[in-house]
Amino acid sequence: MDCLFYFCFSPCTTEMPSDSSACVLSRKLRGRVPKPPRHPIKLLSCRIARIHEALPESQVGIASSTCDDKQTAHEPSPWGDFFIGYEPMQQGSTEWMNVQVDKLKEDVRMFLKTCNNTRARMFLLDTLQRLGIDHHFQDWIDAALIEILESTEFSSSSSLQEVSLRFRLLREHGYWLSPDVFNKFMADDGSFSKYLTNDPRGLLSLYNAAHLLVQGEPILEEAISFARHHLESMSGSLKSPLAGEVKRALHIPLPRTCRRAETLHYISNYEKEEGHDPILLELAKLDFNLLQYVHLKELRAITEWDERAVSLLPDYLKKLYIELLRTFKNIEAEMPRNINYDIAYLKKAIQNNVMGYLQEAEWSHKNHKPSFEEQINLTSVTIGTPALCVCMMAGMDNMEMKQTLEWTSSVPGPVIAAAKIGRFMNDIAAFERRKCKGDVASTVECYINDHGVTGEVAIARIDTLLEVEWRTLNQARFENRAMLPALQRIIGLARSATFFFDNRNDAYTSSKHLRRTIESFFVKPI
Repeated sequence: MDCLFYFCFSPCTTEMPSDSSACVLSRKLRGRVPKPPRHPIKLLSCRIARIHEALPESQVGIASSTCDDKQTAHEPSPWGDFFIGYEPMQQGSTEWMNVQVDKLKEDVRMFLKTCNNTRARMFLLDTLQRLGIDHHFQDWIDAALIEILESTEFSSSSSLQEVSLRFRLLREHGYWLSPDVFNKFMADDGSFSKYLTNDPRGLLSLYNAAHLLVQGEPILEEAISFARHHLESMSGSLKSPLAGEVKRALHIPLPRTCRRAETLHYISNYEKEEGHDPILLELAKLDFNLLQYVHLKELRAITEWDERAVSLLPDYLKKLYIELLRTFKNIEAEMPRNINYDIAYLKKAIQNNVMGYLQEAEWSHKNHKPSFEEQINLTSVTIGTPALCVCMMAGMDNMEMKQTLEWTSSVPGPVIAAAKIGRFMNDIAAFERRKCKGDVASTVECYINDHGVTGEVAIARIDTLLEVEWRTLNQARFENRAMLPALQRIIGLARSATFFFDNRNDAYTSSKHLRRTIESFFVKPI
């Protein structure tokens, strides 16, 4: 049970699998879950209690405290009750900030109306996105994307930066564009032309754009290799703020970064750029701080959860289970009446999630060594991604709510891909970390057992599988445009894995790796 963070937001099945094969659970997760019995919570509690009673004494309470001197458990949060009483230091009241934001938004709208050049619109759209204020101007952005798509002026453009930026923006927003647009930059031998090596902004734009590739696009694979090689070779001679952008992209390409973290970096970089727009900059800072305040209020609500005892459960699970019940109660109580969010979809997802935990407990109890395929099928569920995806749909447009919930709860390909990305990155980061007794074998360990290879080889091959899942998510952008808003949220969740497991650090388990970032997101206004 290595994902209690996700569990508090996820779904619960009440029947133990009849065998240890993950395919049974996998079938159920694709929407064929039987109707839960009349009292699913009570029956699930009984089943958890029975598993607890059957465990050897040495395994009781493994979720909380049975690591010996050679093992490490999940660290307690260093924040404690900090967020309950914390008041951020703000420049004026939130009321003043909201008034100022509204004024700045009107100023920006007036500016947008005067921006009639397609090329200028394209760069401005990218700036709005990276500053994190694009949600205020969605109608303008939708119109600008159509104009960028239909414009013919880029067919004759010799600017690698322009062509690459157009490619990235259109693909990000679900508009298919062939990689053939880069043929003009290729030499006769099929490689990228050498003159491009003197264009750092063009190479950076190409590098980021090429990471929106799908399967079977060798020209984009070559673009990544070419751009990375030359950006690395020139990185020492670049000046700020471009040097910082290149460094971050080489570490994690733009389409795969955690967007909130990237926004924070970009605001700082944008301020250093010559000719930056002070109105856009001020709006971005105020908007970031206002959203930070909203997040802080949500953190308080989460920190203050408590509930009555559940007598059927072992002590080490009571608090978790109580907070899960309270979560559902809060969601139902706080959901606005005009929002058509059916809580039954979330309950079903939680049931599936807990079903996976029970299967993991059974494997541990029986000392079952799952195959790599069994393990990834099951732990892609228990990482919590399918449940979180259902949860994230609560803010969707009300007219699309039912269709979106049905699609997401069926655990379609993009949800599976996002889950595997989180699972693979988690397991690679945790592989060298000493494990807690009772943990289920990771994907890395299962691959080693299946193929008789070293840990280094297993990680390299799983890295290849990880790349396949990113390409699956990219492909999904073009397959069902009606589901694109929901898909963007799923992609955002996958991108958050790079936030938790950056540099192969397991920041979920050892939260010290995130301390500065948490301070930037929730404690320190810009």
